[in-house]
Amino acid sequence: MWIFVLFLCVPLIEIALFIQVGGAIGLWATLAIVVLTAVIGTLLIRQQGAMAMAQLRNSFRELRDPAEPLAHGAMILFAGALLLTPGFFTDAVGFALLMPPVRAAAYRWLSQRIVVQSMTYGADPGPRPRAPTHGDVIEGEFEELEPRDDQPRGRSGWTQH
Repeated sequence: MWIFVLFLCVPLIEIALFIQVGGAIGLWATLAIVVLTAVIGTLLIRQQGAMAMAQLRNSFRELRDPAEPLAHGAMILFAGALLLTPGFFTDAVGFALLMPPVRAAAYRWLSQRIVVQSMTYGADPGPRPRAPTHGDVIEGEFEELEPRDDQPRGRSGWTQH
């Protein structure tokens, strides 16, 4: 039910703000502000998204829980959608989500309300069904190549390709 209320209230808030701002500064200035916030938002999304990806890579490299960098990335993505949606209210919420302290507070709030049942990392330890085979014969072709200095070599000395 709260999603229905959200889809009902947000457009009403945007329409009211467009009428108020448009009446105060005029149509063209209002449209210019909407376009300008979309452009600035796009630039900020690229910057914040690159930082979030770097944090996610670091968490994988250091074998830390990637939940927080993933949540920040999702919030940045949501902020981008809000900033590309024309309107002042959605722009304000989108710009707020681009601020790391706001995202950190939202993550803390969400993490208190979400319970993770299980989490696995790495390969699935369970058995996997085998693909149907036609005997033990593997057909293939090969060509012996002289290895180059910049090409990795397998253990047997054959060039991988």
